[in-house]
Amino acid sequence: MLNIPRLLIAGTASGVGKTTWTVALTAALRRRGLRVVAFKCGPDYLDPTYHLRATGQPCHNLDGWLMGRDAVLATFSRVAAGADVALIEGVMGLFDGASPESEVGSAAEIAKWLGAPVAVVIDGSGMARTVAALALGLSTFDRELRVGAVLINRVGSPRHLDLLKTASRGIVPVLGGLAEKPALAFPERHLGLHAARANILSEAHLEGWAAAVAEATDLEAVLALARSAPPLEAAPTIRAVKAHERTVRVGLAQDEAFHFYYDDNLARLRDLGVELVPFSPLSDEALPPDLHGLYFGGGYPELHAGKLSANQGMRRDVVDFAARGGPVYGECGGLMYLSNGIRDLEGMEHLMVGLIPGLAVMQDRLQALGYVEVETCAQTLFGEAGLRFRGHQFRYSMLEGAPSDGAYRVRKRRGETHAEGYGSGNVLASYVHGHWASNPKLPEGFARTCLAFKASRG
Repeated sequence: MLNIPRLLIAGTASGVGKTTWTVALTAALRRRGLRVVAFKCGPDYLDPTYHLRATGQPCHNLDGWLMGRDAVLATFSRVAAGADVALIEGVMGLFDGASPESEVGSAAEIAKWLGAPVAVVIDGSGMARTVAALALGLSTFDRELRVGAVLINRVGSPRHLDLLKTASRGIVPVLGGLAEKPALAFPERHLGLHAARANILSEAHLEGWAAAVAEATDLEAVLALARSAPPLEAAPTIRAVKAHERTVRVGLAQDEAFHFYYDDNLARLRDLGVELVPFSPLSDEALPPDLHGLYFGGGYPELHAGKLSANQGMRRDVVDFAARGGPVYGECGGLMYLSNGIRDLEGMEHLMVGLIPGLAVMQDRLQALGYVEVETCAQTLFGEAGLRFRGHQFRYSMLEGAPSDGAYRVRKRRGETHAEGYGSGNVLASYVHGHWASNPKLPEGFARTCLAFKASRG
């Protein structure tokens, strides 16, 4: 049994301040000397970069639809073991998920699986007694869920916070409030929030939010709520492979252009004996030595297209690696980099690697967003045809000139299907961010393909 204090920080909707509160509480608790681990409900890549900055360690996604209950529990158990407290940021509103008729994929589902009490973030701007109605509805909508606190964002003044506390008394306690702080606000751009780097979420930001929480939040009550979570039955985990047991080396594209990865996917590769070797397609002139596979994740290659194109040495190395039979896998931004080129919003075309036919053309509006189910229609570097897995798409580009057929049959939640999964033999890329907890055969197949390439090289 695992006795890990934990709290799920939910919201009434997207944009109410869940990330702000999660980062602020993390900073305040770490200031007290506590070891905090953070998780993010749903498929989002961006919020976890903020939690990485706040905690100093990777933030793992917990998604009921993508992963299933066993994988969610296993990931939480593995990552949270030994922590003083675990904070889990919700997704959208507390009960919002993959369907308007069920809790699947929602923060509520994760809270129930983990036995985690919930603190709900409410945007308090322009609000008074209505906070009580919201708190009552959220706390009674699902009796199996324990909503134990309200956290207010965008408080107008200390008097306003006192008013909201009084209104909600006897229903769900308001344990704290944060006023708007433009100097500490997170910036936005056309693809949503920036990934959190040191210049966006600095130590000064963290100190600022920690001080704001300490000033207007009952941290002892927050901790008491987290500590009230019941013991959690430990889920079975895969034996971690020790460093000297690593069998293959996979280059992992990791820089400002490529940094969207599900940490659970990377953990599964490591558990299979894969040594992940970070490299930068932006600044490294050549691939690291002795690689047996390449993994290009998502990110913002369109923002760095000129520099990626100018790095001809790296592009040649990737082409040569594939020509020797080396396995090359790309997702979304990785697909764009492996294509013939990227056309930006100004109409400029930038040459890319050229392993995938077609041109990635940026659009001024969203081209795809949401969960998808995938079935492989051909042999791929993951293994035989017929493998099924789940994933997510979020993109502003389209691949012009791509083949009409593909290695994937992709089905959206509304039922429409289309072909995707480009490349052949040892090369595979698509717009789908696959979550390998939905089918562990995928990382196993990729590791096996990399091992076969290593063996072929003697």
